[in-house]
Amino acid sequence: MEKPLKILHSSLNERVIVELRSGRAYHGVLDGYDVPHMNIVLKNADEMRNGESVKKHNTIIVRGDNIIYVSP
Repeated sequence: MEKPLKILHSSLNERVIVELRSGRAYHGVLDGYDVPHMNIVLKNADEMRNGESVKKHNTIIVRGDNIIYVSP
């Protein structure tokens, strides 16, 4: 079984889905993350609400406290 940080590291420069507590989600390229807080940096991200894209972001930082899950 792979550890979560290993999966996250292998997803660098790949498209991921980041689901937030607010019900919002971001689909974008994982550009970086930090280990203690799990803050995530995404590039070319689509902000999703109710399954529909509502805004595009060149770069966005998502605070780790707000993340429910990250899916490769």
